[in-house]
Amino acid sequence: MRNPVISRRQALVGLSATAVMATLAACGSKKEAASADGGGGTSAQGAGEGDASKVDVVTWWSAGSEKAGLDALTKVFAEQFPETTFENKAVSGGAGSQAKQKLATDLASKNPPDTYQAHAGAEIKDDIDAGYLVDISDLYEEFGLTSAFPETLVDRLKDSEGKIYSVPSNIHRANVVWASVSVLKAAGLDPAAPAKDLDGWLADMEKVKAAGYTPITMGQAWTQLQLLETVLLADLGAEKYNGLFDGKTDWMGADVTKALGHYEKLVALTDTSLYTEDWEPAMKPVMDNKAAYNVMGDWAVAAFDGANLKAGTDYVYFPVPGTDGVFDFLADGFTLTEGAKHPGGAKNWLKCISSKEGQIAFNTVKGSIPARKDLTDEEKAKFSEYQQSAMESFGKDTIVSSIAHGAALPAKASNSMSEALNKFAQKASTLEDLQKELSDAYKSVA
Repeated sequence: MRNPVISRRQALVGLSATAVMATLAACGSKKEAASADGGGGTSAQGAGEGDASKVDVVTWWSAGSEKAGLDALTKVFAEQFPETTFENKAVSGGAGSQAKQKLATDLASKNPPDTYQAHAGAEIKDDIDAGYLVDISDLYEEFGLTSAFPETLVDRLKDSEGKIYSVPSNIHRANVVWASVSVLKAAGLDPAAPAKDLDGWLADMEKVKAAGYTPITMGQAWTQLQLLETVLLADLGAEKYNGLFDGKTDWMGADVTKALGHYEKLVALTDTSLYTEDWEPAMKPVMDNKAAYNVMGDWAVAAFDGANLKAGTDYVYFPVPGTDGVFDFLADGFTLTEGAKHPGGAKNWLKCISSKEGQIAFNTVKGSIPARKDLTDEEKAKFSEYQQSAMESFGKDTIVSSIAHGAALPAKASNSMSEALNKFAQKASTLEDLQKELSDAYKSVA
């Protein structure tokens, strides 16, 4: 999702998530308390039953293609639920960090919005454990989502007890390289024939450097984590990459050491002046034909389209070398909060964002793909060439979960990993230090 994604943020905070939940007794006591004090009645009446006069929605979609996508979605919402007023509580800054900081404060002070944006997967673990969220599994049955969404996606949304706490509005792919056709040609490279593995890609970058261009750009900490996860995926393969999150693959092992060696070489070819920038400024040198490559989620396609750049002519895209056939997954989703003042409004919002009409309107603008698998050929034709290729890949590739965008690990771990990578980029730690800090970050949530 753009905007993927910590998730995509400058300072990673709070909303973690996953598959280990608080005990039923603990959650039950919190829900009973919320019902007793009149906090919206979501638990006592069932998910989404109650006031539908309005819905307070917290997102970080406050600018660019994200804001345009949200506007398209709210238009559909107004058509589907004219009796429910949409209240936009979007907070800009840090691709989500500012929104998450305010949200964490509101949740802790028992002043929740009705629903808020969060990445599907491990990101919301802490909020589930704290009793901030309502189990909305029954809405999946009511809305027909268990059949409309791919089984692999639904499984990734469930906790260890089979409960679901968010509804995805889209699907994004993280392991995508965006490249300048002009720069590649100037370096004597064929834009239509990318390298097959990381060693070949690094060799191509040396040619770019010799031609006088920046080989690859990288921004602030979360973009560094996204680059690292794709390097890990390329060197370890999908099975061992997945093992990083269940203890089957050792973060201190030789395979990870090899991947970090590749990562170190990539970092050495970046422009250090961009390390404090968000993804868009870091992508701009590629769009301006001053740099060859950038690894970014497929929300980037909207930026290229917005600049009137044409795929195949001005830029090309391809999976990070070594990851072809693997889809590094993330998704933006929305929750139903415990104690929501307008639970009926939140239910209407969740129904809208999961509907065909909502997902088509939103994703055609944002650059992501619908989470639904039941689109007709005519409906698919409304999407760009890239999006249609992403739909095909999501349907056939091996799916893995993104670290940087909340799908693979709780925020506590990804936050620590981002901090470690930022230290390494600033030359404040060694490669050995980095590997141990990554291992320690995983152990903190294992």
